[in-house]
Amino acid sequence: MPRVNNRLTRELAKLTQNPPEGIACYQKDDKINHLIVTILGPSGSPYEGGLFKLEVEVDDSYPFEPPRIKFLTPVYHPNIDNGGRICMDLLKMPPNGSWNPTFTLENIFVAVQSLLGHPNPDDPLMPAIANEYRFYKSEFEKKAREHVLKHANS
Repeated sequence: MPRVNNRLTRELAKLTQNPPEGIACYQKDDKINHLIVTILGPSGSPYEGGLFKLEVEVDDSYPFEPPRIKFLTPVYHPNIDNGGRICMDLLKMPPNGSWNPTFTLENIFVAVQSLLGHPNPDDPLMPAIANEYRFYKSEFEKKAREHVLKHANS
């Protein structure tokens, strides 16, 4: 178990010293395995200008199993449900997902930020929003922007 904590400590230090653009991470309640992450919505997307808060729990099995991540900020998105759960291959174990122990927390947070700007309507948690994204994109973008103004106004 100490190796896992050492890796997590190194990753958190790197995230603090040199965070990816638009992403901040800090420990919740001074627990190394319970994190709060804020992500700025990607520019050029309907989420631009929004500040999204996520909760991350890292089990002792990390990096052999992915961390549990959920949005605390409500998001109108095909791959994020009303409870904040995220549907993304990177966060699931094989054979249904593509989790790999070489992934870092930074990789995951950058991928989640990218997912905001590039929804995957072929693997939705919210089928109605995915269909809207596919067939009525301007309506989807309008609703997503309204959601940002209401819930993620930074």
